[in-house]
Amino acid sequence: MRVLLQSRTTLFSVPGGDTVQMRQTAAALERAGCHATISTELEPDLTGYDLVHLFNLTRPQELYLQARNARRRGRALVLSPIYVSYRDYERCARGGVAGWLARRLGPGKVEYLKILARALRNSELNRGTAHLLLKGYGTLQRRVVELAGVLLPNSESEMARARLDLPYLRLKPYVVVPNAVDHELFGPPPVGAAPNGEDRRCVLSVARIDGLKGQLTLVRAMKGLPWPLVLIGKPAPNHLAYFEQVKREAGPNVRIIGELNHAGLPPYYRAAKVHVLASWMETTGLSSLEAGAQGCNLVITDRGDTREYFGDQAYYCEPGSVASLREAIIKAYEAPSDPLLSERILEHYTWDRAAQRTLEGYRLALDQGGLSC
Repeated sequence: MRVLLQSRTTLFSVPGGDTVQMRQTAAALERAGCHATISTELEPDLTGYDLVHLFNLTRPQELYLQARNARRRGRALVLSPIYVSYRDYERCARGGVAGWLARRLGPGKVEYLKILARALRNSELNRGTAHLLLKGYGTLQRRVVELAGVLLPNSESEMARARLDLPYLRLKPYVVVPNAVDHELFGPPPVGAAPNGEDRRCVLSVARIDGLKGQLTLVRAMKGLPWPLVLIGKPAPNHLAYFEQVKREAGPNVRIIGELNHAGLPPYYRAAKVHVLASWMETTGLSSLEAGAQGCNLVITDRGDTREYFGDQAYYCEPGSVASLREAIIKAYEAPSDPLLSERILEHYTWDRAAQRTLEGYRLALDQGGLSC
């Protein structure tokens, strides 16, 4: 079977969790004997492809054209929604004009304005953007879902949230495909494998640097604590002022490394006692899975789908609360490491396992069109 994986045009210029998910899914599908290619083109030639797999419903302007292209050419279509809600962040933590508007407008209108702003500021203007501006954000989301045959959410929790916000999703069949880790890269850490001879003494956060991910709250929560803080991540293009504020408030115990490729992350996970992802929303938090697999204790947001993945094997915090985050960090640092967390992640949440679930969704979509895998 030949599959084309598609998503937003900025997938590689502004990488995120969806970038990792697509790359790892494609690699795992290849290992499973399925030819998989990634494309950000809006209307590519689909000659030779059996199925199109779309990712990230929060960017419907590109997905709409990609979905329409697939259906016009008679290809089966599946969708990984990666459905998030930024409502809490927009209303509670976002400053400036954007925050003022978010507190007065509905989520769909806020996303509409954000897409318009990106088109003007970052030159993210294409024919899909024009369709969204004419038809509306919610209308385009609905059209993408209607064109898709099968949905592949990352958790039951994500599907429930999406159905609550978008009731028409209830008509769609779905297969849960959990997020995962690279078993070879993030497998059990070798004894003593820490950079510069360090032995799990720092607090680490691996994430894109922006207000949604909450690094400023983390920097404030770490003030006065005796452990070094390491931040790894690239500032988001529209959050450079936030990044500058993080740097201004970072004390001498904070080290900001910048973006690293995945192959460079394991030594830092192995040097950390605690990994923090105090976001306003996470479907999972890929870096939390990776850090947990490498033996870190986890401090994570209580918003989103994190409890379905980590249960009681993590320390939860309220995003935006310095006191809540500080308390969770102290508890996690002072607690012994939990080897059962690493074992559970590496047993249940690998990309090869996720690929098998993905193939189940593909077979279901192909069967709907009278085809077989």
